[in-house]
Amino acid sequence: MRWSKTLIPTLKEDPADAEVISHKLLVRAGFIRQVSRGIYDYFPLALKVIRKIEAIVREEMDRAGAQELLMPISSPAELWQESGRWEVYGKELVRFKDRHERDFCLGPTHEEIITDLVRRVVRSYRELPFNLYQIQTKFRDEVRPRFGLMRGREFIMKDAYSFHADLDDCRREYENMFQTYKRIFSRLGLKFRPVEADTGAIGGSLSHEFQVLAESGEDAIVSCNKCNYAANVQKAEVKAPRPPARDIAEASPKLEKVATPGKKSVAEVAEFLRLPAAKFIKTLVYKTDGDELVAALVRGDHEINELKLQTALGCREVALADEAAVTTATRLVPGYLGPIGLKLRMVADFSVQGMRGAVTGANEANAHFIQVDQEHDFTPSAFADLRLAVAGDPCPRCEPGVLEAYRGIEVGQIFYLGTKYSEALGATYLDAEGRERPIEMGCYGIGISRLVAAAIEQNNDANGIIWPIAIAPFQVLLLPINYKDKAIQKVSDELYQALQKRGVEIILDDRDERPGVKFKDADLVGIPLRVTVGAKGLEKGFIELRWRRDGKSEEVPIDKAADTLATLVREATGA
Repeated sequence: MRWSKTLIPTLKEDPADAEVISHKLLVRAGFIRQVSRGIYDYFPLALKVIRKIEAIVREEMDRAGAQELLMPISSPAELWQESGRWEVYGKELVRFKDRHERDFCLGPTHEEIITDLVRRVVRSYRELPFNLYQIQTKFRDEVRPRFGLMRGREFIMKDAYSFHADLDDCRREYENMFQTYKRIFSRLGLKFRPVEADTGAIGGSLSHEFQVLAESGEDAIVSCNKCNYAANVQKAEVKAPRPPARDIAEASPKLEKVATPGKKSVAEVAEFLRLPAAKFIKTLVYKTDGDELVAALVRGDHEINELKLQTALGCREVALADEAAVTTATRLVPGYLGPIGLKLRMVADFSVQGMRGAVTGANEANAHFIQVDQEHDFTPSAFADLRLAVAGDPCPRCEPGVLEAYRGIEVGQIFYLGTKYSEALGATYLDAEGRERPIEMGCYGIGISRLVAAAIEQNNDANGIIWPIAIAPFQVLLLPINYKDKAIQKVSDELYQALQKRGVEIILDDRDERPGVKFKDADLVGIPLRVTVGAKGLEKGFIELRWRRDGKSEEVPIDKAADTLATLVREATGA
């Protein structure tokens, strides 16, 4: 490929709407352009990266025994109504009517379509198990599409679905996909970590996310420094602490009300009273999907995990209640709420259990209680793990381990679905005794286009992208300093052709541009290996090889350049 014949519209400045480095670099390096919010054109270099990612995914999925198929992007409302997700999925589901006024949606995921397919063709246990996958465009109407390809509305995804006669076989395939995903992300040249995760809108009872580690990642994850435990903080368990030991003869501290004029937040009151946030008990009022108001209690230096709160309350959704609703229900002043005398159902985090000498709102304006004794002054309806895990928490799996915190970009997720969709849509099989049973299911997704962005978030410097060689649009960039010079052109063209014959993916920068422009574009686009052909080198009979990642360079004799480069590429790719 010649640069002059390729559409690579590089820019000198960052786009104004780009917030993260991958978005900035993908636009500046001529990989993508926005069509509408969260919807992008993929230019030739971007599509080359995507096709390489797809090829690795296909090879590993096929190796694992999965079969590729293709399903429609649109699906009829009836299937989503059968599964119960037509209303539950929310506004991210793009709904539309055809000319006959029949309801359809654009597929954000394909559990309904694939389950319908299987229920129409599978009859007997003898036809199970199997795993079907596709690589296809999805659409989710994100409320805030942002970060370029990291969170777009239209994106490319690999989704797979497995079907089984029993739980044990489904769990076997879950482990098969777990190991397959590890191979995929290793081959892509990414630093990643599989973590326990919430199942979200997909459903099921077991899930792991695969997180590419990057400081810019949207997701907070924690992992043990001693064992293999790792989880998204939304899923991470917090080991219940032992309630503090008490001397039976020890008297409870005397409850005291103190004035805290205009001080509402934990930070404000803590500064006013000169006490640490860990001495406080926060009282937050949530509204459940059943319209009940519930008080959730957590220590002042901790944050509520709303997914855990949902589980503790046995509801599908919770949201912070607005001040008007709280005032109407309690006749109290929001900002000064506390558990003592509060006429709402209360659930408390384990860290609140047995607290003494604590600070809470006094349920009246400009006042707080100090010297609060939980066992003496209030009793929640239940204690549960309600908070987000943080670095320094003890590991919930091993005794000496401590959790460490990281940022990650979710690029894949696997789910054990069980019979959630097969029961709802009637996907059954006849077992060996002729009894009808629901099919066990698993689900396995990879964000193909998101991986493009994630790879850049993990691999960049001040000058541009640093592609892992496995997914780089080209392996080698051949850069003649002055392509119009006949001697330079002759060597460049001969080397270009020799490398092509050896199967090296190469782009020749044959543009009539200043050397500085070419070098800047070379670093911006991020091709792993740059070969510079210049007049000074030719006088000595050498060309220069330079690795984009570490900047190491060496001079290679011209007559050995093609074989040397081909060997370097084979070694770097493991071919």
